[in-house]
Amino acid sequence: MLRLYLKALSTGVLTEPVRYIDKDRFLEAVGQELKTAIERKFSRSLAIRHIDAGSCNGCELEIHALNNVYYDIERFGIHFVASPRHADVLLVTGPVSRHMQAALLRAYDATPAPKWVIASGDCAACGGEFGVSYASCGAVKNVLPVDATIAGCPPSPLQLMQGLLNILKIL
Repeated sequence: MLRLYLKALSTGVLTEPVRYIDKDRFLEAVGQELKTAIERKFSRSLAIRHIDAGSCNGCELEIHALNNVYYDIERFGIHFVASPRHADVLLVTGPVSRHMQAALLRAYDATPAPKWVIASGDCAACGGEFGVSYASCGAVKNVLPVDATIAGCPPSPLQLMQGLLNILKIL
């Protein structure tokens, strides 16, 4: 045991140094670009209705983090709303379970046109490990027309912001 300990001490550090990324500055840059794109497209704020269609809640934790004091996404003009009647975007997470299929369709019908549907996370984008089964419809695109996807399992808050920015540039 002493021989292994001495070898570990004499070997030293073998890992690469950590790249330093100034997250605060990067977050602020992405946020300001997002705010500019929202003002250009909407001349106001962007209202998002989040719908959990049957996920494991990993994506929901990251979406909730967007509203904490560090990310504070509302300062960039993005608001999460309680009703699909007030939404511009439906942000759907998780594979669509059979029990949530009717509720998702009702929310889609209640959202005023023009509306966008964004599948957030790998499960919403392709069904993930759940796929199509007796209890799951799989990906959101199997139930609704999807305008864009944000990849990740789960996508981080910064990835969500970048995904929204990319979607605003495309649509």
